[in-house]
Amino acid sequence: METIILIVQLVISLVLVLIILAQVKEGSGGLFGSAQSTVRTRRGAEKTLFQLTIILAIVFLGLSIAVVRLLH
Repeated sequence: METIILIVQLVISLVLVLIILAQVKEGSGGLFGSAQSTVRTRRGAEKTLFQLTIILAIVFLGLSIAVVRLLH
């Protein structure tokens, strides 16, 4: 059971990294953002990637807690 959770956690972490890198390339503002002071809303694919990032981060956190509980 622990092995399956660890493999799923590894896959989620890799997907999360790829999604975050895709968002950085999309924004073209560098790793720490750009110096733009305008407020804009996310639309379309950018909004979907943003929401998917949040969901995967929550799932990753939950799996991390589960692994700690199972192994100790």
